[in-house]
Amino acid sequence: MKLVFHSQPVKEMKKAVSFYRDVLGMEEAWREGEHTVAFKTNADTQILLEEDAEEHTYGPGSIFLVDSVDEFYNENNTSLIFVKEPSDIPPGRYAIFSDDSGNPIRIIDMSKK
Repeated sequence: MKLVFHSQPVKEMKKAVSFYRDVLGMEEAWREGEHTVAFKTNADTQILLEEDAEEHTYGPGSIFLVDSVDEFYNENNTSLIFVKEPSDIPPGRYAIFSDDSGNPIRIIDMSKK
């Protein structure tokens, strides 16, 4: 697993983009539609803003790149608590499990690229 993003659910994307860009001085890395924007950091990890009601229920957290979300899920679904089963996202697959304290740990793969 490689840390690739820090997920930051936001309520209003335009205000959030303005804050991260204009107040914090961060540079936009990419965007997916109107509801997902990533910002560069001084590390390999990007800040990922998502205007998505479902993501708000999970809260902020790390997103790790894995070779295959489906394989990870199949190998670990009896030992980990998955709060979101694998689903499609534009670049591949996505799922969320929680640690022993209930913190979300998101995983993605790039199987569609």
